[in-house]
Amino acid sequence: MSTAIARALNDGLRSLLAEHDRVMLIGEDVGRLGGVFRVTDGLQQEFGELRVVDSPLGEAGIVGSAIGLAMAGYRPICEIQFDGFVFPAMNQIITQLAKYRHRSEGMVSLPVVIRIPFGGGIGAIEHHSESPEAYFAHTAGLRVVCPSSAQEAFDLIRLAVQSEDPVVFLEPKHNYWLKGDVDRDATPLPLGTARVVRTGHDLTLVTYGALVPTAVKVAEEAALDGRSVEVIDLRSLSPIDDATILASVERTGRLVVAHEASQTAGLGAEIIARVQDALFYSMAAPGIRVTGYDTPYPASRLERDWLPGVDRMLDAIDRSFTY
Repeated sequence: MSTAIARALNDGLRSLLAEHDRVMLIGEDVGRLGGVFRVTDGLQQEFGELRVVDSPLGEAGIVGSAIGLAMAGYRPICEIQFDGFVFPAMNQIITQLAKYRHRSEGMVSLPVVIRIPFGGGIGAIEHHSESPEAYFAHTAGLRVVCPSSAQEAFDLIRLAVQSEDPVVFLEPKHNYWLKGDVDRDATPLPLGTARVVRTGHDLTLVTYGALVPTAVKVAEEAALDGRSVEVIDLRSLSPIDDATILASVERTGRLVVAHEASQTAGLGAEIIARVQDALFYSMAAPGIRVTGYDTPYPASRLERDWLPGVDRMLDAIDRSFTY
């Protein structure tokens, strides 16, 4: 059945609330309103105000409350309304949530999931179109995941809530209403694994989230020029699935990494460093990044130029073949 990503997330959350009485949702407007993007629509009416909790406006309090609930045996799922609003909660996330399992020598796990609509493409401004994934991926103790399709949204939210590690769950808001088939009985890929979306043998294009459908279009355009591009959806931004990426680049010899976040110290640099460390003598060209710019997110009239698109990715592929 074809389902939008937002609806697949809603279905996944509903199934978790029904199966586990210690799963809770907490966030601003997640209850009566059903969330800004309606991902939690109808869940408070179905499961009650004690399990789907409308919080005060205060992200540090939302995450801090979730940490306490997890210590008491619950599996809380937080919602941060927009990516740029997560920063007041960073102290709770980095100083407490990520560290506590290690600090307690494994005696206390904090299975908290923090859902964050992230990225641009909806005509919003800074604070509403941020790409903060590198901050979280840099923090040991956190898992960071990002679905790109309805099936991945349904599978990953269920896997995230079942994890004993805290998980930052990044939802590409630009694609919330992108539809796809969902098989609720399918066996999902485990956490920590990437997925080959399209096979190819001339170049590997690695991306995640909202840029995955764009990367597939790029591969289709490149095929018209006789270039076979393999597209990999990271799915897991921490840990990174090195094995899948290295196996692909070892065959193709060329690598392009695309993400919306600014270039400096982004995930593209990390992935290229790992590949060149392992496969330096197998590479036909250096890895190339296609990213957002090292500026604050622009006004909506400029975001089409700021975000990586088909043309910029095709240009990067052309550059790779000039070596």
